[in-house]
Amino acid sequence: MLSKLPKCNPDPNLLIGFDSSDDAAVYKINDETAVVQTLDFFPPMVEDPYTFGKIAATNALSDVYAMGGEVKTAMNIVCFPQSWDLNILGEIMRGGAEKVIEAGGVLVGGHSINDVDVKYGLSVMGIVHPDKIYPNNGGHPGDKLIVTKKLGVGIISTAHRVGEATKEAMDAAIESMTTLNKYAAQCCKKYDIHGCTDITGFGFLGHLHEMVDGKLSCRVYADQMPVFPEALEYADEFLLTAVGQQNRNHAGRHIRFDDCISFAMQEVLFDPQSSGGLMIVLPADQAESLLADIQALGVPAAIVGEMLEPQQKEIYVTNLKK
Repeated sequence: MLSKLPKCNPDPNLLIGFDSSDDAAVYKINDETAVVQTLDFFPPMVEDPYTFGKIAATNALSDVYAMGGEVKTAMNIVCFPQSWDLNILGEIMRGGAEKVIEAGGVLVGGHSINDVDVKYGLSVMGIVHPDKIYPNNGGHPGDKLIVTKKLGVGIISTAHRVGEATKEAMDAAIESMTTLNKYAAQCCKKYDIHGCTDITGFGFLGHLHEMVDGKLSCRVYADQMPVFPEALEYADEFLLTAVGQQNRNHAGRHIRFDDCISFAMQEVLFDPQSSGGLMIVLPADQAESLLADIQALGVPAAIVGEMLEPQQKEIYVTNLKK
């Protein structure tokens, strides 16, 4: 669809546009400053409006961190039924505003429309040094791949909607979805980050497909992946997401699964994440040090793969310990 849009006149100050399926646009202002611009919004995945607001805002803010930037301003994007109690909307926006404040940004306004369904998110502006941008597709052969949050929140949310998820599993998923990627991103500042993205609707494998970008391949070690164990249980019970199946249909032809990879693990790797963690690509000799820094925050990060020269399949999923 994007290929059908009219081409704009080339602007040398546009450092990152939509051509590389990156997390945000980056526009150079001067030699020291570039603007990071993004937006994201979606319908509720939890019943509590305040919690939904926090999750949606955390998700939208994450794109700035995935580019190596710092959050500066945010604006609300609201779709809400006019006939509903506006106190519900107030709670959604309160949750979002608290996360903007935690990010160090300023909420400066927004826009709302009357709609039959609720949707909420943010348009976010950040800044980054033009020489310190994290593209999603800048990896090199030999680089290691780090993931900073557990996978499986989409499957857990689906199980919760049909009354099959435990309270403990859903509480853990909510804690993950409301944790800003700000802190893991701050750890990256002293390392040579070659590529970074955040895991959202396309799932781990869909976003990894964007990161290799037809230029590299990646070997993924599923047994090293941080995963909610309940997500594997629910996947075995076929409590799956429709978007996860769309992700499999879209990216599946680029992926080879070893025979040791279970159906449940495959589903978790395709599972769409609401406010997922960062995927970070950096030189192998720096990976363990960065991992230790991130884990010191209490974040369940892990080294889950390595970038390779192009192979027959872009992504090979196996276990490190067979």
